[in-house]
Amino acid sequence: MQVSPLDISITTVEEFRSRVLLFYTGVTRSSSGILEAQKVGTQNGDTEMVDSLHRTKELGYRIKEALEEGDLDRFGLLLDEHWQNKKRRSDKISDSNIDRWYDVARENGALGGKIMGAGGGGFFMFYCPNSHKARLRKAMAAEGLREMPYDFDFEGAKVLVNF
Repeated sequence: MQVSPLDISITTVEEFRSRVLLFYTGVTRSSSGILEAQKVGTQNGDTEMVDSLHRTKELGYRIKEALEEGDLDRFGLLLDEHWQNKKRRSDKISDSNIDRWYDVARENGALGGKIMGAGGGGFFMFYCPNSHKARLRKAMAAEGLREMPYDFDFEGAKVLVNF
């Protein structure tokens, strides 16, 4: 598998940065059980698992295309498709809190989201059009999630704050 940089304009990067919000969930879990179940399901030819993985790859290409075309709202909608597809792989990907937070975010303007962190916890990233950001921020704060500032670093990821 070859990794290649996205061919996107500075304007798209700036718009993306302004429309993607990151919230700390406080959830920490080990990813080993989830990853092991995915590995076993794939090795055993579990149709739903394999189909979900193929769908993830297809969505990745569509997401890349949306970003390179500067179609950020389509990116947000594809992010939702990705989340719904990913949850098919294991009932450990999400839980009742994560599902509730995701539903609240969607009800308050987010077009899609993704949980980031080992074991289905850590941070929730949401794509939200600018006209709904204040509503999303207020709803997530009411759920006890703290917005985390972030920025892009084209030289690699760096931890700036440790909890």
